[in-house]
Amino acid sequence: MVSFMKYLFVFTLLSFAQITFSDNAKSFIWEQSTAAIEEVDSSKLDLLDQIAFDDKSTQALIITKNGKIVHERYADGYDRKSPGTSWSVAKSFYAALVGISLENGEIESLDDPVAKYLPQFNDDRNSITLRNILNMRSGLEFPEDEHERMFFYRDQLEYALDVPVQNKPGVIWEYNNVNSMLLGEILEAATGEAADVLLRDRILQPLGITDSTLWRDNSGNVMSYCCIDLTARDFTKFGLLYANNGVWNKEQIVPKSFIDETFTTVSEFQSPRKGGYSLHWWVASDDEQDQIFYASGKFGQYIFVDRENSLVVTKITKYEPTGGSVQDFGQFGWLTEIENFYILLSVLAFLDSANLMKFGEGFVTTPNTRENGTQTSFQSDFQKFIDVIKELH
Repeated sequence: MVSFMKYLFVFTLLSFAQITFSDNAKSFIWEQSTAAIEEVDSSKLDLLDQIAFDDKSTQALIITKNGKIVHERYADGYDRKSPGTSWSVAKSFYAALVGISLENGEIESLDDPVAKYLPQFNDDRNSITLRNILNMRSGLEFPEDEHERMFFYRDQLEYALDVPVQNKPGVIWEYNNVNSMLLGEILEAATGEAADVLLRDRILQPLGITDSTLWRDNSGNVMSYCCIDLTARDFTKFGLLYANNGVWNKEQIVPKSFIDETFTTVSEFQSPRKGGYSLHWWVASDDEQDQIFYASGKFGQYIFVDRENSLVVTKITKYEPTGGSVQDFGQFGWLTEIENFYILLSVLAFLDSANLMKFGEGFVTTPNTRENGTQTSFQSDFQKFIDVIKELH
């Protein structure tokens, strides 16, 4: 009897240790399901697949229902381990950190003035708030090139901090990359940690994402407006986090109140695309029938979230990593000296097409979407794609 009790005690202890280890590792196993089991119209899944892959730039399409994969496809030469790059989808990731900092008391309110965190804004920009930044209503100068020139600068934070105010904050919606570049510095000022460190510790690690590239510029500043490399499945995890009201493995990662506020339309418009915008997320539909919000990136990166129907749809385009995580144009740093941005882009395209610009560590390292990863037909089929998502459930 004593031997049996001793065995039972040891067995129980080992079982507990195994359960504890699994929980600490935040293990996550993807579940596969079918359209029939999840009560999804399979013909609509096929139509979404057709729209996505009719555009030859598409690398991956993943559709989940109730947290389970009901459709997953990759272009030839790619698989579930192939990374994609976020471009502006990164904005939604870094915005989530603001919600966490609000919950932690590191940021008091979205209505805090930016100057509270960035002393450089103690000038005629001192009425700009965090909410203005997140809603793209800062009123900061918005030139014809939309500050895309910033991407080529060695010190992109210095560039962003120098942008003057142009309009009254809170009035005009303008999709300004500078707002999101400043967000990284605001987060560091509030928490004492760099924004990419926060992202790894507070979001990626809890989601079980261990393989990522979070880009910094050549001066060591986090490129919080554009640049995260993840697999399509890992991008989908972020969508699932929002679809599940910020909960992952029974742990509240992002406050539900912040997600509720995010998924409340602030700006509505017909252009650049029909829909709206709120706290660094786009709005595809927000009415009594459907509420679909999405993270969006240049060249065709999307994470669509329908919380009500527990749907997440992720589409990314083809990407060829250059290695490294620090942007460095090396001997081509002179590109920023070209004053006309469109001439700069033309020169860059020529250098690339003529194979004069070599990519990889020791040469040029940067997020880089080439012609084969630039969306074409999907852009014109975007609203059709949204309409099909609405018909899935």
